[in-house]
Amino acid sequence: MKWLRDPGLAPIVEKVEAGERLSFEEGMQLFHTRDLNALMRLADLQKRRLHGDKVYFVHSMRLEFTNICYVGCTFCAFAARKGEERAWDYDPDEVVRQVGRRYLPGITELHMSSGHHPNHKWDYYPAMVQKLREAYPDLQVKAFTAAEIEHLSKISKKPTLEVLRELQAAGLAAMPGGGAEIFADRVRKQVAKNKVKAEKWLQIHREAHSLGMRTNATMLYGHIETLEERLDHMHRLRELQDETGGFHAFIPLAFQPLGNTLAQNLGKTEYTTGLDDLRNLAVARIYLDNFPHIKGYWVMIGSELTQVSLDWGVSDIDGTIQEEHIAHAAGATSPMALSQAGMVKMIQAAGRVPVLRDAYYNELEVFGGSGADAAD
Repeated sequence: MKWLRDPGLAPIVEKVEAGERLSFEEGMQLFHTRDLNALMRLADLQKRRLHGDKVYFVHSMRLEFTNICYVGCTFCAFAARKGEERAWDYDPDEVVRQVGRRYLPGITELHMSSGHHPNHKWDYYPAMVQKLREAYPDLQVKAFTAAEIEHLSKISKKPTLEVLRELQAAGLAAMPGGGAEIFADRVRKQVAKNKVKAEKWLQIHREAHSLGMRTNATMLYGHIETLEERLDHMHRLRELQDETGGFHAFIPLAFQPLGNTLAQNLGKTEYTTGLDDLRNLAVARIYLDNFPHIKGYWVMIGSELTQVSLDWGVSDIDGTIQEEHIAHAAGATSPMALSQAGMVKMIQAAGRVPVLRDAYYNELEVFGGSGADAAD
């Protein structure tokens, strides 16, 4: 422990090295320590214990089938009201056409999350999934956040478990982790008061896991939440993962401060800092000892910081995406897409081993060497 500058971390280092679980109080120590070098080393140790030098990515497509939404989350700049000039709304056949317009050879994952449309009937959703699977049988559809599943339960008058079961039968492969925001009631009432409540979000993921469906989990940070509320969010996820084992990845989402009423009301124009982003990822990797992956979402924090995060416990950097609109509407300055070759080079330049995966985290290709030849 010659590298340890914060002696208060010594018991935590011993526990992490022994593979023992940290308490909530110890998790807070990690958030508050100024010994960032030690935090980085511990997160990297946890990551290497699980995956060695491997870093995963997916050749994916992002599609938002509508931006019409009635929920009114204060952090959102994506949603539009029906009739607005910037609103769009695709029927199932148009969704298939949009996928065809963006499709590239080798894409395995289609990620869809969109607004809570006030007028679509229940049949619209399984029909959309089924048409996609018929048109692109090799494409794994990862769609509908827990917030959307609750919305579909309301319009269909079916229990959320039945909604999930019918979507799975139509071809739904996995669920994204959106809609979680921050579980703490204090924060949720201010940023997403009309969205799915924390316990219901957790219940829906529990139900998805009971059907054998794997899911992700997100956390929106960098707005009005406290560090204790961030860790509480992680703690509740850790407890559910102990119960079900159904989560693939935890994905911290950095708040984007442009074009939304929350930022305007707070007078907030600055983005999260790089150190806060890295600290958040590292604490997550150490505290969420039962999550296979911590994802550095390059859309939110940029490809450069995502590359640095590979030393801070990150084992997945998401995907090529093709086009992304939700984060960019709120001010994300990252590109709309990255190429597979670019992602491979990014990982290799950080001294890690790129692994192309699918939505189920099956390894499709492991890239050796470095430089342009390895990425072709």
